[in-house]
Amino acid sequence: MKPLISLNNVGKFLGGREILRGISLDVHQGDIIGIIGPSGAGKSTLLRIVNQLARHDTGDVVIDGLSVTRNLPDRKLSDLRSRVGMVFQGFHLWPHMTALQNVIEAPVQTKRLARDKAIEEGMEFLDQVGLKDRAHHYPSQLSGGQQQRVAIARALAMRPVSILFDEPTSALDPRLAKEVLATMTGLAAKKVTMMVVTHEMSFARRVANRVIYMRAGEIVQDRPTQDFFDDQHDPEIREFLLHD
Repeated sequence: MKPLISLNNVGKFLGGREILRGISLDVHQGDIIGIIGPSGAGKSTLLRIVNQLARHDTGDVVIDGLSVTRNLPDRKLSDLRSRVGMVFQGFHLWPHMTALQNVIEAPVQTKRLARDKAIEEGMEFLDQVGLKDRAHHYPSQLSGGQQQRVAIARALAMRPVSILFDEPTSALDPRLAKEVLATMTGLAAKKVTMMVVTHEMSFARRVANRVIYMRAGEIVQDRPTQDFFDDQHDPEIREFLLHD
């Protein structure tokens, strides 16, 4: 089976500093990949390159069969981003739009989906994240956890091949974080392909089928989850797991 996402020897420089080096990674349908490591390891930059919010400087990136060159035209770049959803630490919802309007905006504007159809699907996606009854509430009327779940519904509405999560619970208190993690666990049960940068080790252990550990812009380990946690011989990683 061909991977949905493939990175081969990808590098990224910023201000003359190498942020990522030699990143090679394949993501297949149904993978749930937990990406962990110390701050500054390059985890968020890796996700941004997959989504092309940041452009890679070296190596090759292929997303759902589309080769991502560094001079990709805007039209193809927009197409790429519609194939790979992104959920950030912040919620990035339009404050003047209701939850439903936030969810349907991109399908209507980018995919030219008929508004009636977009509303029907948008309600289904809000129901999937447990927020159908909040469809007509504005972000200011929602808790942080509810706003993040709207952001997940918005990503799902584009029917992407994969969803990327960049520490989606880091801005939430434990109770609200639990709501969001439960929603993501539900997506995993439905075999939604996900790459998740997280400090929630219990979530990674319970839900991910692979765990990637990054350090100083490199992938140090990429292993099946059980092997990573239960047969871990790297002293630095063992120390990280003890204190995270």
